[in-house]
Amino acid sequence: MRIHPGSVIQPYILRYVVLGLFATSAGLCGVTEVADAQTPPAIEYRVLATTKTSTMEKELNEASEAGFQFQAVMGGDTEFGGSEVVVVTSRTSGSKSHYRYRLLATSKTSSMQKELQEAADEGFEYQGQTVFKSTFGGEEVVCILERDTNSNAPRSEYKLVATSKTSTLEKELREAGATGFQVLGMTVGKTAFGGKELVAIARRVKPQ
Repeated sequence: MRIHPGSVIQPYILRYVVLGLFATSAGLCGVTEVADAQTPPAIEYRVLATTKTSTMEKELNEASEAGFQFQAVMGGDTEFGGSEVVVVTSRTSGSKSHYRYRLLATSKTSSMQKELQEAADEGFEYQGQTVFKSTFGGEEVVCILERDTNSNAPRSEYKLVATSKTSTLEKELREAGATGFQVLGMTVGKTAFGGKELVAIARRVKPQ
């Protein structure tokens, strides 16, 4: 249909065209806003590496004060540092510190059980474990513990299972599992007294 200039219909068509353009523009703006909202925040990483476990605990807490949180741990021989404990931490923009860290390291599994439970009674929770070759203690089991100062979660009870036989490990884990313990991590290392051992750490909510 041909529209003549000055026709009564023409203003209505013009109005609908303008409204259509406005709606399209608004829709595009909305898509842009949704895309911006879905963009994940940038993550900054800091890697800590040291040959001394006591130094690692100090550096972890210093990183925490700057807003970083523990992500992963590994012990082993690095190209330049020799035998080191290496920890990865991360933070996002605006991260605030409300975590404290404790590092446990021993070649005696009985000592680890005791120290782990003492730390748990103070509110620290297991985050990771590895094996670290120390100068004097042989291969030590290293545990990283974290305490959220904003959390009032119930305290945990820990059980450490250490054995050189996989059949024994399964038996002891079955017994622990029957009472509610859940395995968190496991390492294999050569301890000062036990030789090559499988060390598994399990946790449950501490009975009231």
